[in-house]
Amino acid sequence: MSVYLIKGGRKLLGEIDVAGSKNAALAIMSAVVLAEGTTILHNVPNVSDTRTKAKLLEVFGAKVQWREGSLVIDCSELHDGEADEEVVRSIRTSFYLLGPLLARIGCVTLPAPGGCKIGARPVDLHIKGLTALGAELDLSDGRYTARATNLVGTEIYLDVPSAGATQHLMATATLAKGITVIQNCAVEPEVTALADFLNRMGAKVEGAGTSTITIEGGKHLEACGYTIPTDRLQAGTYLIAGAITGGDVTVRGIIPEHQTAVINKLREIGADVSEGPDWLRVKASPNMKGVRIKTMPYPGFPTDMQQPMSALLTLCEGMSVVEETIYESRIGHVQELNRMGATIMQEGRTSIITGVSGLKGATVSASDLRAGAALVLAGLAAEGETIIKNIHFIDRGYDNLEGCIVALGGDMRRIASQEKRNKVGDPTH
Repeated sequence: MSVYLIKGGRKLLGEIDVAGSKNAALAIMSAVVLAEGTTILHNVPNVSDTRTKAKLLEVFGAKVQWREGSLVIDCSELHDGEADEEVVRSIRTSFYLLGPLLARIGCVTLPAPGGCKIGARPVDLHIKGLTALGAELDLSDGRYTARATNLVGTEIYLDVPSAGATQHLMATATLAKGITVIQNCAVEPEVTALADFLNRMGAKVEGAGTSTITIEGGKHLEACGYTIPTDRLQAGTYLIAGAITGGDVTVRGIIPEHQTAVINKLREIGADVSEGPDWLRVKASPNMKGVRIKTMPYPGFPTDMQQPMSALLTLCEGMSVVEETIYESRIGHVQELNRMGATIMQEGRTSIITGVSGLKGATVSASDLRAGAALVLAGLAAEGETIIKNIHFIDRGYDNLEGCIVALGGDMRRIASQEKRNKVGDPTH
């Protein structure tokens, strides 16, 4: 097992390009099975989730090759397969393969999904929608079996605007006969990216990015080439990193409007934010103040940025209140930040943060992907050395995080756990 060793106190300075979107790539990797032939996806982030998804595709007959940042996927000969339960449960989006594979080959079995343990994420919306399209689904011994002779377009109303359910059902509906209308859809940029990809394959999807999406199904889809858009959550993390270290960071190759909620809060805190057509720059201020944050579905403040932003707020003057409305258990960072000298009180889903003058390096553990990112940011700002354990969570969503931080002037490296014990001289760590 590896850990991160961070020597804090260095300002992050400079410009950086952001890797491809993990969430968009995973959704699109589910949809590639809808078409025969070879799809080439460019700008796929090299993270553990995409590597796991690629292995899962191979279970169902796809031929997958990584070629210098591109993923080549041949779905000419698909079949049902015996997916390993641990592999499937390691990533939430494994379940998004169920509908597209069903539409393509008529019968598929998948274990129930998993992912980071940040709260309840039921799949009832997915099941309800697939059933409405004509699928027959059974759950036995933790495995879903889906069958369908013909999928038929229908009207689907999502009780909540779930990005996962929107993407899953939209992709599946492209091979259903007739018109499907999905209402109360999620409007995240990753939904729009998937719709763009489906249309590139020959589908007719309209309304992505709004609350109602219409799919004219039953069209022949063809494999194509597609470039994954940059990751708005990685971009937000690096912008916050500039602020928390007292630095000056520019992220390039992005869509600034996707960061509106984050940069507005950074401005409210007191950071200096400037932007261009495809870049954002955040320069720290010496007198940053606490704010109130409430996570909401896009275009509200993203739940995935709540924990990294909380790390920044520990060093902002006064009190901050962070309310998490999406996931009830996204609080794994709180205890660890307090170990580093933060003052955070947790009341249900609300964090009450009282700013402190500085953080101290400590040995801490990541409990999930974004909690891990928060600890990295805290370690970069802290006095002394920080050791972060369980970094496999961070590897799920950040492509070469340590390399990017070093490029900006930070001192962060991945070391073996044994090296860590030797370094700190404490075998109990």
